[in-house]
Amino acid sequence: MPDESRFEPDPDALVEPPPGLPDGWRVGTPDPDDPGDVRRLTELLRAHESAGRGWAGAGKADVLVEVSEHGLRTRQNVVVRDGAGVVRAWGSVHDRASGRMLFTHVVERGLVEQVGRACSDVLVEWAVGQAREVGAARGLEVQQIDTGAYADDERQHRWLAASGFTKVRTWWQMTRPVTPDEVGLVEDPARWERDGVVVRRVECERDGGEPIEADLRAVHDVLEAAFTDHFNSKPETFDEFLFRLRLDPGHRWDHWWLAEVDGEPAGALVGTESGSGSYVAYIGVVELARGRGVAKGLLRTVIADAAARGRDNVGLEVDADSPTGADRLYRGMGWETSYVTESWHRDVTVG
Repeated sequence: MPDESRFEPDPDALVEPPPGLPDGWRVGTPDPDDPGDVRRLTELLRAHESAGRGWAGAGKADVLVEVSEHGLRTRQNVVVRDGAGVVRAWGSVHDRASGRMLFTHVVERGLVEQVGRACSDVLVEWAVGQAREVGAARGLEVQQIDTGAYADDERQHRWLAASGFTKVRTWWQMTRPVTPDEVGLVEDPARWERDGVVVRRVECERDGGEPIEADLRAVHDVLEAAFTDHFNSKPETFDEFLFRLRLDPGHRWDHWWLAEVDGEPAGALVGTESGSGSYVAYIGVVELARGRGVAKGLLRTVIADAAARGRDNVGLEVDADSPTGADRLYRGMGWETSYVTESWHRDVTVG
């Protein structure tokens, strides 16, 4: 992982405002130290969520992940401002892993089609330029841009398709209610053992401190191995993995668990705090340990932990197109789909 960003910080080096933008509108970057900019980006993101799925959940912390100086080590941002300097559109790119660049694409709701589409074109042109920058820095011939859309967001679908993106996957965003009595689902969320499977929190050097490196590497190795054959899996280094997850607004070291079979790491779950609930950011089981109840044990642990903390739900995401049937496990344990998202991809030739 490099010490500095692989992205081009100057948007003028990548794009020129298209004719469809009104006079006086310009392309620039957001200022993370300006409360007005952060507030405006939060407003745009929440309006985007409301239009796409019917309700907003993002807050200031979600915006700062993308625009803060710390986050810019692996991210870069662009905005379109009107003549008064108000942000009307926002794009963010994230150098997620080798060959995979995430792209956030947010255009103000209510703009007339011509102006909104012109803003969208700016964001996409800039993202394509950034894909070439980061792809070249990584020594790649092709760099993927991976962006998302809510299943019911027809405007986003229309603009992405017109800009060369293809819908490639559907995801179910699932939630399960948690009741106080479920604290007893496992003996102790910190550590329990059953039928040769041990589930424990990652071991920390001191109370509330960072976990020992051996456990962190074990979690990374398990997840890398578990997702090797999954859709769009891209290799992510240990340093990239830790840096990215530390930035998550809900990051908590005491939400990381390892499962061991015969003393060897066999499964891992990385959770976060999310509003009034917990969220399963990652859960994976290595192939040789599948069928031993490892995944179910990890899920029971995070449910019991949420109950112990007084939380009322646990959320997760599942690949609706996966042949593994993981959704059957989740539904069998009480999860139901609350909304649906999609992945849209565009491959950019770097050279």
